[in-house]
Amino acid sequence: MKAGSILRWSVTLWLVGMGGGVLGNGILSDSIPEPIEPSSIVVAVEPFIQAPRTDDDGKPSIQWDANTELATNNAYARLQTMRALPDDSGRLAFNDIRGILYLADADGANVSVYLDLREHVEHFADDRFPNEMGLLGFAFHPDFGNEGRPGYGKLYLGYGVTSESGRAKYLADEAGSHHTAIVEWTTRDPSVSVFTGSRREILRMGQFSTNHNIGTFEFNPAARRGTPDFGALYIAMGDGGGAFDPRDNGQDLSNPLAAILRINPLARGSRPYTIPADNPFLDVDGAAPEIWAYGLRHVQHFSFASDGRLFLNDIGQNQVEEVNLGIPGANYGWNVREGTFITGKGTPDGQLQALYPLTDRNDGFIYPIAQYDHDDVMNAIGSGYLYEGSAIPELKGLYVFADLVQGRIFVSDFTKVDADGLATIEELGVIIDGKQQDLKDVLAYENTYGPIPRVDLRLGTDADGELYILTKGDGQIRKIVPVR
Repeated sequence: MKAGSILRWSVTLWLVGMGGGVLGNGILSDSIPEPIEPSSIVVAVEPFIQAPRTDDDGKPSIQWDANTELATNNAYARLQTMRALPDDSGRLAFNDIRGILYLADADGANVSVYLDLREHVEHFADDRFPNEMGLLGFAFHPDFGNEGRPGYGKLYLGYGVTSESGRAKYLADEAGSHHTAIVEWTTRDPSVSVFTGSRREILRMGQFSTNHNIGTFEFNPAARRGTPDFGALYIAMGDGGGAFDPRDNGQDLSNPLAAILRINPLARGSRPYTIPADNPFLDVDGAAPEIWAYGLRHVQHFSFASDGRLFLNDIGQNQVEEVNLGIPGANYGWNVREGTFITGKGTPDGQLQALYPLTDRNDGFIYPIAQYDHDDVMNAIGSGYLYEGSAIPELKGLYVFADLVQGRIFVSDFTKVDADGLATIEELGVIIDGKQQDLKDVLAYENTYGPIPRVDLRLGTDADGELYILTKGDGQIRKIVPVR
């Protein structure tokens, strides 16, 4: 592999030693020396949906210079998220970030293209870095199927558009790469399987780099009508890209990057959306009032439990992947913290790629409830859900989450934490194709911008709380089932 084939902003393999301990200059030699042990729980996965094949339509992928390979890979379908519609139909929606939102029946049958942004949005942008640009977030309003309610028929999408296609509310002068648009789509008939209706843009932000864009959209399923949280849309925004947060967006409240946003997306008079009255930074001078929590590097995925608890999976820079509990007003520490450690930016004269021991937790930051490091070469935390299904009793009440690169599936019991507030992580055993084996040995595919093949594993869920795995290399959705 060419020396330049790993992009400058990508995960750099910086391993100064193994076995734990602190080097003479204070740098940690191994941030988390304890290995992840296998769980006694073993599950199986079985075929559920084969997504249609898509491609990048011949669009040029970003190429930093003549010595680097193209920053993309030949994914069969760039599947990202699957969840049930909030209309009691059991129907499932899942997206391919190349621009397509699909619908399927509860049993995975009758897959249809509900909305193809490549046909509807002239300035749709997924071309400069197809692996992290495109249609990245979607959410159906909780009143999507309730005729007569303000949210009836409304769907929200987050995707990239060209910088020339409009004026950004935030970071208009920082849009050297593209814009992120949050758009309300209103269907004429919520029961149909192909969208027909109108759209309305509600918020636009400039993006200076191609990666660390918008992520998950979701409404709190526990919110009750008449409370400020009902109809409030939660939105994950990355730090804007580049290595080590070069614009220091993580600790900057003036713009909505590196944050979880919370807005009421319904129009009110001349305003395209409103800010819930209990947003924590609504009355803070100079702060973007949309921000609900901040200090997050790249939460591609978050999820709510049925009781309203929020779990944020934050992708680390070089060493630590985090699961955080969502708390309004929280500062999770990026870019001066990574996991329960101090970064090179968080200590005077620190080395940029290094981590340092944390000596005082009473520093105003909120730290993870679970974390793991990069001892196994290359990692990035993907999606996760509190298991609330019934098919696998052993998983009940456990948080199930995945490493998207390695294709490993982990579990944690957040009711049991150590003195530092951290839960133990164990790795699920998985049976696929009739035998227990690592998913990376079956599902990994060529990766042209990193040192190892990647699985590109995400998780999804249905109306019953059962879990699924989504893999980009083969474009398949498989259901997690008990071992039979």
